[in-house]
Amino acid sequence: MPLGPDTVGRKLLWSIALPGLLVALLGVGHFWREARVAVQDATQVESLALAEFVASTFTLPQARGAPAHGAVTEVLRSDTRLFRSVEDVRVLTLDGRILWSRRTGEEGTVHPEAARLTAPGPERARSVARMTEVIRPLGGPECAGCHTTGDVPGASILQLRMAEPALHQQLSSVFGAALGSMGLFVVLLALITGLALHFILTRPLRRLSAAMRRAEAGDLLVRADARGTDELARLGAAFNQMLARLTSMKAEEIDTHRDLELVKEKLALKDELEDRLKELALLFDVARSLNATLELDELLDAVTRLVTERLRIPEFSIMLMNPDGVLEIKHAWPEGRGAEGLTFALGEGACGRAAESRKAVYLPDTADRSSVFARPDLVKGGLNSGALLAAPMVHMETLLGVMNFQRPEVASFSAEEIELLTAVADVVATAVKNARLHAETVKLTMTDPLTGVPNRRHLFQRMELELARANRFGTPLALLMVDVDHFKRINDLAGHRVGDETLRRVCDVLRLRVRKVDTLARYGGEEFVLLLPQTPRAEAMEVAEKLRRAVAESVALAQPGLPGNHVTVSIGVSHFPSDATAQEELVDCADAALYFSKRTGRNRTTLYEAGMELHPGRERGPHTPSAEPPAVAAPKPPGGVAKA
Repeated sequence: MPLGPDTVGRKLLWSIALPGLLVALLGVGHFWREARVAVQDATQVESLALAEFVASTFTLPQARGAPAHGAVTEVLRSDTRLFRSVEDVRVLTLDGRILWSRRTGEEGTVHPEAARLTAPGPERARSVARMTEVIRPLGGPECAGCHTTGDVPGASILQLRMAEPALHQQLSSVFGAALGSMGLFVVLLALITGLALHFILTRPLRRLSAAMRRAEAGDLLVRADARGTDELARLGAAFNQMLARLTSMKAEEIDTHRDLELVKEKLALKDELEDRLKELALLFDVARSLNATLELDELLDAVTRLVTERLRIPEFSIMLMNPDGVLEIKHAWPEGRGAEGLTFALGEGACGRAAESRKAVYLPDTADRSSVFARPDLVKGGLNSGALLAAPMVHMETLLGVMNFQRPEVASFSAEEIELLTAVADVVATAVKNARLHAETVKLTMTDPLTGVPNRRHLFQRMELELARANRFGTPLALLMVDVDHFKRINDLAGHRVGDETLRRVCDVLRLRVRKVDTLARYGGEEFVLLLPQTPRAEAMEVAEKLRRAVAESVALAQPGLPGNHVTVSIGVSHFPSDATAQEELVDCADAALYFSKRTGRNRTTLYEAGMELHPGRERGPHTPSAEPPAVAAPKPPGGVAKA
């Protein structure tokens, strides 16, 4: 596997091999340069010596008759070892013409570099392109043997060119081979070093780096290769120990996180349980408070108080279904806004929709006119703002009404609170149903089922209250006892159904002619009693006589077989405090007066007079005689009203 561009092995390789290669190249180059300079110097010395030798041949003696300087020609063209490395030897005149040359055929020609070679100057030597050139002027002592004084000395120039010696070439070859070998050695050394670094350093580091990356990614179960005893192995072992500790810490963290989640769930369940307990406690308090009374008005007051105080609802109204089948506001908070008595049809507004669907309707924002209070009279009161919840009150599939909860803040009812308020509406529905059942039961126990007026029980309760009020404030109170004449004959002639109908019609005639503050009750059988608060004796007699005449003149009470073919009544009148001051005595006085009307011909009105209760034929009341009956009062003259 090759070394990567950013691996430690390559960096080490370049940091070690490159300086070594540079040092080796610089050393070889330096030594090669020094050797070349030394060879060039030696060649120049040899060339100067050889040039001196060639110049000295001009001084050699020669035979008579031989050509001048024939020895020079022989020396220049000899093939001795001394001249094997000589490339060119020429003797030129000052105008550049070649006098002698090692090369045949050059004598007498002009040298192409004559200007450079014949330039004046001392003896000089230079090395160019592996050649050493020596230029030496001739005409000194070497010419004194042939030339007489007066000849121009230095009449010629000696040019000697000597090639690089074989030693220098061999040395260059050796240095070139050494340089190539060094380059190959460096390449092999780099390759071996790279492989060694790869297997010893780079690959272990790469494995360790891969393990570290996996650990960084979250795999704490990975382990680095820790085989061996070098630093990398110890580093891998230390990394594995660190991972083991991290794994342990991670496991502890997971356990802790799981425990925290369990604790959070338990706390959430605890909070939810506490909220549920609070809701149940609130519902229990609501149920207990509502069940403390069976009166509907008191119940609605208690509901309004609980909702506004315990549930912190600033605006509230409770609606009940009235006999016309529409929703009517019975109680509202805040008070004094005139909302009580307003009605809503089913499907009208949020309350109508809640009543129609029998499901809670929640309006997070009642800014539009589609809310439960989308009416001009209520919008002016400022009720149509904020959030609204309309919860129907349903008991046993029967719609009883709707409770409206409102807050001025938009979307201020949570889902849990909506559920709680819906449950409160269910509890209130049960309480309202119980209150209505109680009212119906009370009505049944206090009302005569035949005529619909209060019965005897309610009569005496009402009488007790009126007597107490009259006694405290000193106001008069009249009691009228009314009896249907010949009622038994009606039952015998026409049957009990007609008798019952007769009682109902008589009751209707009486009820239509009394005040709202008066009390009409069925005393028993065919007898009725009227309580007239704040009524003097004379006025009471006028009322009694008016009632008697109304019955006698009623077309609906015509009955064949009776005297006059018509139903009539007899009435007895007693008065508080002139006739009696106790309840039982007041009733007995009215009964005595009624008995007197019966005895004296019926269809009469009699005002109680003292002694009437002592008649021997009357065996009832607190004044019933126990021994000798007292003297009977003289009968009253006929003609309607009996007078004392």
